Amino acid sequence: VQLQASGGGLVQPGGSLRLSCAASGSISRIKFMGWYRQAPGKQRELVAVIGNPGNTNYADSVKGRFTISRDSAKNSVYLQMNSLKLEDTAVYYCYLDNYRQNYWGQGTQVTVSS
Repeated sequence: VQLQASGGGLVQPGGSLRLSCAASGSISRIKFMGWYRQAPGKQRELVAVIGNPGNTNYADSVKGRFTISRDSAKNSVYLQMNSLKLEDTAVYYCYLDNYRQNYWGQGTQVTVSS
């Protein structure tokens, strides 16, 4: 299973970005897809995950600002990030759980800076 993430970049505080992640390979059934992030000097943390049939879970720090969605036909997951803050700066990793194993994407950098 391969995860290809895209959509990161540089944005000013208050701005928006949309991350995308497409899964390919011998995926089988997907239990969860989602996003984690890791800021410099910090541990990797959950941002948002979405299950089947669409139940979601968000970190408290992003509730009301980020929205996760999923296109099951495309084995893809998206993260709409609005009202971005300086502390959202991190490498964002796509994640997939197919009931047998966890998979990680290569990470995409999100930098929030004025």
